[in-house]
Amino acid sequence: MHGPASTRELPAEAQGELRLGYLWLIALTAALGGLLFGYDWVVIGGAKPFYEAYFHLHSERLVGWANSCALIGCFLGAVTAGPCSKRFGRKPVLIASALLFTVSSLLTGWSHHFVDFIAWRIIGGVAIGLASNVSPMYIAEISPAAWRGRLVSLNQLGIVLGILFAQIANWRIAEKIPADITASAMAASWNAQYGWRWMFTAVAVPGLLFFFSAPFLPESPRWLVEKRKDAQAAEVLRRIGGEQYSQRVVASIRKTMAGTQPSGTWRDLRAPAARKLVLVGIALAVLQQGSGINILFNYAEEVYRSAGYGLDAILLNIVVTGAINLLFTLVAMFLVDRFGRRRLMIFGCAAIAACDIAASFAYRAHLHGFWVLAMTFCAIACYAMTLAPVTWVLITEIFPNRVRAYGVSIAVAALWVSSFLLTYTFPMLNQWLGTGGTFLIYAGICIAGVALVALAVPESQGRSLEDMDSSL
Repeated sequence: MHGPASTRELPAEAQGELRLGYLWLIALTAALGGLLFGYDWVVIGGAKPFYEAYFHLHSERLVGWANSCALIGCFLGAVTAGPCSKRFGRKPVLIASALLFTVSSLLTGWSHHFVDFIAWRIIGGVAIGLASNVSPMYIAEISPAAWRGRLVSLNQLGIVLGILFAQIANWRIAEKIPADITASAMAASWNAQYGWRWMFTAVAVPGLLFFFSAPFLPESPRWLVEKRKDAQAAEVLRRIGGEQYSQRVVASIRKTMAGTQPSGTWRDLRAPAARKLVLVGIALAVLQQGSGINILFNYAEEVYRSAGYGLDAILLNIVVTGAINLLFTLVAMFLVDRFGRRRLMIFGCAAIAACDIAASFAYRAHLHGFWVLAMTFCAIACYAMTLAPVTWVLITEIFPNRVRAYGVSIAVAALWVSSFLLTYTFPMLNQWLGTGGTFLIYAGICIAGVALVALAVPESQGRSLEDMDSSL
């Protein structure tokens, strides 16, 4: 295990040569991919009762399909992101995701047929899959070791801000709906005819911002060295940390690639050491989704309605969950480079399991209202400062430079497969087991996660990607 990086290990920082303003600017720009990911992923939660009324969705199967279909696109985008970012670079993939976000949000919002709605949601999912793969990987590859945890966590901060913006937009756009409104009146309401459309359309604004700012990002220096463009990589690193830092990092990257093919392939992941890392990456991705927290974003209406809240209170509760998510993500950015990845993950799994068990007990004991709200808020807080950001940090750190694009691609694809299964199965589990029984399943997954992290996850705090590469 390694403790926090000292200034002796990082000459650029010690000499004050790091251009932190420039470093944060490019990391924040890349994190716009996370913001769009968060908005496009969660906006459906507030729009759900209104587009369901518009399209006359009544069966659990259609409800689950409408709510989870974008995750098919997320999987396709994640699988595609690896080879595309490997061949063309990280920056072009970020630009492509920005374009897809903008176009798909507009056309989802103004779909008049359910088939069109599904198709554009899937294409929006492709954009999420691309951004969720490449944004954190790009930030990790431009970041010095001592700052990497915080800077990669900016991607999660972007996701959280996107979630909060979506929740606020849904709350402010939706007109007040009486609690006893009939299905026919709901279908004829402004919310069902137009409100949900503007909820989806709003994401086009940050989408255009990302599309026009991404071309100004420098390319990843790790990718440039891999493509034997050492001079370009050195220039990028020089702008980040000065001449000595640039020379040292380029030499370190080149050393880790010595004696290997200049560009890795999918086949390289079948080597025993790489295969173990792939399994760890997949397990971390499945654990993050299996904790069940994302149900509180995608199915907030059902969870809080089961706890006795009306529609207006539900929309307000959703905004509060977003605010808690944001606050504790900021806490995570302070902790991740100080306390280490493993300790945060173990604490998070244990704390979320306890919250899920308590929420299950509250549902089974019919302690509705405040008790369910308190437990879900606590679970979101624990998730936001542990599993949510740290999983993305670890996934981008554990793979060697040469195969990072492919390894991250597989791990993120596994995340979206597990997210699809979580989202698609919740209505059926909720019907068969009740909300209390469903939360117990998620608690069991978190308990298993404690053992997984303790036994299989390496600590990467304060270590450069090349140091991780050599030791792994």
